[in-house]
Amino acid sequence: MAKTVDDFNKRRLRSSNITVVISIALVLFLLGLMGLILINAQKYSDYIKEQLVVNAYFDENFEVKDSAKIVAMEQQAYQKIQTLAPVKRATYITREMATAEAKKSMGIDSDALFDEHIFPSSVEVALKPEFVDPAKIDGAIKQLEAVPGIVEVKNNSSLMVDVYNNLNRILKWILGFSLLFLVLAVVLINNSIRLKIFSKRFIIKTMQLVGARRRFILKPFIIEAVVLGLIGSVLGLLALFGVWYYFTREIGQEFIQNDPQYLWLILLVFGVGILITVLSTIFATWRFLRTNIDDLYYN
Repeated sequence: MAKTVDDFNKRRLRSSNITVVISIALVLFLLGLMGLILINAQKYSDYIKEQLVVNAYFDENFEVKDSAKIVAMEQQAYQKIQTLAPVKRATYITREMATAEAKKSMGIDSDALFDEHIFPSSVEVALKPEFVDPAKIDGAIKQLEAVPGIVEVKNNSSLMVDVYNNLNRILKWILGFSLLFLVLAVVLINNSIRLKIFSKRFIIKTMQLVGARRRFILKPFIIEAVVLGLIGSVLGLLALFGVWYYFTREIGQEFIQNDPQYLWLILLVFGVGILITVLSTIFATWRFLRTNIDDLYYN
């Protein structure tokens, strides 16, 4: 009879642990999924911002005899622009390249309308995403205008501001949903652990009544919480990166990317899984340690 009762308790304990682990894994999977969405949304936002270019033009009026000197000066200016803090990428466009691009855009193959290079040389500058900020873009343009040889800087500032504001608005919504999922993860993991500890409330109280100290009672529950948190985190991450592998393979993107944000996401999932599990265990166990034995039947 005793053996049957022990087997029943072991099966119930095993079932309880499996339920808790699955709950933790599912919640952390959803949390990690929102993290992946946020990371890639931020990267895509930065990519779009980098496509908003600024054109810095050189003087188009100079003597033919000074051509070599002008080209050298433009090369020096181009190198100077590449070193500026706001510059992500710079492309030097010669007068010949500007003329060829104009022909291409107009659909003209003949040189009849372009008997000489009428377009000035320029540098096409892609700013770093943070410098597309309306509060910083004017300063970036002033740095370009201060480069020797640059006579004019053109940019569609209104378009840049609109794109920047819209992208930031989308990122804020995604960040808000990510924080909401983090709160839900904490609540759901906490409830799963509380139900597990609730099923052991009589064991906790019995240990206390026979003289066990609170630290002694808490220790095995904390160790078990760490193990369950680790297992749940690993399962959640395996499911997350399984889905991520399938998605990257479908769109032809690299699965493994050299980005520290993915490492931080993994650490966040592990941290949430273990920290919330341990804290929930401590609070739930402590509650029953402070509860009168008669109240255990009603809590």
